[in-house]
Amino acid sequence: MLRTSPALLLSAAALLAGGCATRPINDGELAVPADYKSWPKFLSAVQRPDAKQVREIYMNPAATQAKAGGPFPDGTLFVMENYAALESTDGKLATGADGKLVKADLLRVFVMGKNPGWGQGAPEALRNGSWVYASYLPSGEKGPDDLATCRACHLPQAGKDFVHRYDEYFAQKK
Repeated sequence: MLRTSPALLLSAAALLAGGCATRPINDGELAVPADYKSWPKFLSAVQRPDAKQVREIYMNPAATQAKAGGPFPDGTLFVMENYAALESTDGKLATGADGKLVKADLLRVFVMGKNPGWGQGAPEALRNGSWVYASYLPSGEKGPDDLATCRACHLPQAGKDFVHRYDEYFAQKK
């Protein structure tokens, strides 16, 4: 279970009070929202056999206001849980009766948030609009991940507000 420190929760509350930031923030400064598991799912059980992972992606209520073809609104937050895919004794990835990978241990929790002025500390070539990224271990401690990697991975999605699986989300929403 992910544990979030009281200091991180307070900083998240201060940053997101009323859906607006009290100050611009940069990568690594966005906390894991305590209530994210009560949010709607952006996508569930995302299969990543290439990474030996299963991902669960949550979106805050502000994000649900987005319309296909447009950007996500300011105040949007996504939380992505990355789970290891269970491996069988022969080293193959285990699948359930539905043919999908079976989740094992939680590896990381990533947070992606958008508000005016956010992310301006990122190198210009890696700016993803006003999105910022953060990484956490299951213990709630900050992850060791280089968040420039998140930016580089999301950069090709500029036409879809830097959000992977944008089309998949809106297709299932219809």
